[in-house]
Amino acid sequence: MKIAYLDCFSGISGDMMLGALLDAGLDLKKLDVELKKLNVPGFKIRSRKVVRNGISGTKFDVLTQEQHKHRNLKDICTLIQKSKLDDDIKASAKKAFTDLATVEAAIHHKEINEIHFHEIGAIDSIVDIVGSFIGIKLLEIEAVYASRVHLGTGFVKCQHGTFPLPAPATLALLKNVPVYSQGIEAELVTPTGACLLKNLVKSFGPMPAMKMTATGYGAGYKELSIPNVLRISIGETQVSYEKDEVILIETNIDDMTPENIGYVQEMLFSNGAKDVFLTSIFMKKNRPGVKLSVLIDAEKLDRMLSIVFTETTSLGVRLQYMERRKLAHEIVSVKTALGHGNVKIGKRGNDIKTLSPEYESCREIAIKKKLPFKQVYHQVKDTAEKKWSDFSFKKQIQTKTRKSERQFNK
Repeated sequence: MKIAYLDCFSGISGDMMLGALLDAGLDLKKLDVELKKLNVPGFKIRSRKVVRNGISGTKFDVLTQEQHKHRNLKDICTLIQKSKLDDDIKASAKKAFTDLATVEAAIHHKEINEIHFHEIGAIDSIVDIVGSFIGIKLLEIEAVYASRVHLGTGFVKCQHGTFPLPAPATLALLKNVPVYSQGIEAELVTPTGACLLKNLVKSFGPMPAMKMTATGYGAGYKELSIPNVLRISIGETQVSYEKDEVILIETNIDDMTPENIGYVQEMLFSNGAKDVFLTSIFMKKNRPGVKLSVLIDAEKLDRMLSIVFTETTSLGVRLQYMERRKLAHEIVSVKTALGHGNVKIGKRGNDIKTLSPEYESCREIAIKKKLPFKQVYHQVKDTAEKKWSDFSFKKQIQTKTRKSERQFNK
């Protein structure tokens, strides 16, 4: 799969994004042909080589006579919809502007259709956003990843007055994105750049493993103390394992009843813990106890800590931040002689690695049919394994999305 990685050490803007794509091999003439499908007269695009702090990059420019026309969301969506752009480009561009209008409406306490875009409503900003989606498609990039994002600080003058940096809309669009600032007084991330990150990037973090085929640098217009460029790396990924980041909460307990601990475990699971498990331990003074371990997503940390400190006698916990590798998995429904049973499929790429019946599904069949659970379990597993060996069955489940459910007839 062809992927791209954005290194946002100097932020990101729309022109930097297109400059990086052009520097990495995007054909300017092909981009121009596609942008002309907008049916907006009076603009031209160009690219030129520049140097920022010793790094050569491509500066992308939109040349227009338009005087920063104020457009609302309906104006922009109508302009895009009436264009001759591909349907997927239209949909991506309209969603990007809708996202921006949504955060602007919240900031200014207005209805979404009352928001008039100022700087970002100009044709150059529209070209930056639409052109970036076009560029990704022309380069046949299937997924985009990015580093944590350098924001910058200071103040900026805009239509509404002098605003602190990052601009409120930029911050709102970057919710749940890892960001930082090293005190550079400049607008490193524009609302356009934040909009592109929100709509293009699959995940943020270290560069994923890839066989690199191209790199490029998109230059901003400012001279800073660091190179004012956006770096893009493009390459092919090998089939790999899925990964995510989790937090492990642990605490030792020696003064709670088994019933209480069981209740805590239920509470943690019902509030979204990925796993909760207990380990028998001996504590100080040879007291027998248990180690409570809770595996969670980072955004659930406060909720889980509240449960632990409210429902247990613990005075403190240990936290470990971990990166996991895992098989992609999904639930499929297989028709057996006893009825439909759910089976969990674990895959690496298109290669099926594991297959196991789901407990609740087998339990339901066992109760309904008044059969031993183990008989139902083995029946579902045997049927699924026979279908697993069938090529057409494998082709079907290879195209399914994670944890989707589908019927496969015998």
